[in-house]
Order: sequence, then C-alpha cells, then structure tokens
Amino acid sequence: MQDNAIALAPASFLVRVAAMIYELLLVTAVLFVASLPFLYAVGSALTGWRHVAFQLYLIGVLFVYFSTFWMRSGQTLAMKTWRIRLVNRSGGLLTFRQSALRFALALAGLLLAGAGFWWALLDRDRQFLHDRMAGTRLVRVPRKA
Repeated sequence: MQDNAIALAPASFLVRVAAMIYELLLVTAVLFVASLPFLYAVGSALTGWRHVAFQLYLIGVLFVYFSTFWMRSGQTLAMKTWRIRLVNRSGGLLTFRQSALRFALALAGLLLAGAGFWWALLDRDRQFLHDRMAGTRLVRVPRKA
C-alpha cells in the first residue's frame, strides 16, 4: 500500500494509453477463454436471445476481471507493467460501489465513441471522465530501489 506521506503523481495520458493497449491484448485472451464454456453450453450465439445473453455474459466477465484487480491491489497486470495504480480520492483502494460505477461509466464512454477517454485531453487534470465522476484517479507507482 502507498505511504500517505508520499504524494501520488498522476499517470500521464500517453502512459495510460499504452497501458490500455496492453490491457486490450490481455482482455482479448481472457474473453476468448471465458467464451468457450458459454458456447459449449448453449451452442451458437449469433442471433436471438443467445446473442444478447452472450454479450451480457462477456460484460460480466470483464466486470469481474477489472473489479477484482481494482479492489484487491488497484492494479491489473497491464497496470503493474506500466506502474499505474487506480486509487480513490484519499489514495486508497476502491470500494465495490466505486469499482462498479467506474466500470459502468467507462463502458458507456466506450460506447459513445470513446468520449469518456477523449475527455482527458480537455480535463484540467487530464483525468478520464469516468475517473472524475467515480472519484478515482490513476497515479504512477514509484520504481522500487
């Protein structure tokens, strides 16, 4: 855990984008593996209720993936690699409510052509819109000596 005496420096926009690209690769693998049991159980999910159920299932898998990491350590594997941590306003770990709110807002921002992410280019603190609204922020983790 972070020492509260150490100021948490915000993660730069470019570092966050690089971490998101790496995260996309990891999440693709997670979704691929997670889709197998569903497709074996229900068969084709190209149309109808199976398609909707499959999409909701994958969103649920993503929520479990991200919220588990965010609430336990504040870092997914990609975030650890790029030395970024997700913290609440006081610098601590997220609650379930904050995690769920951040996930839902980020998903909504993605569905709106990435508007929540583009927001960071205009924000005074360079925060994503979902971080500003959920009371979270991405900070840099100092290198270990």
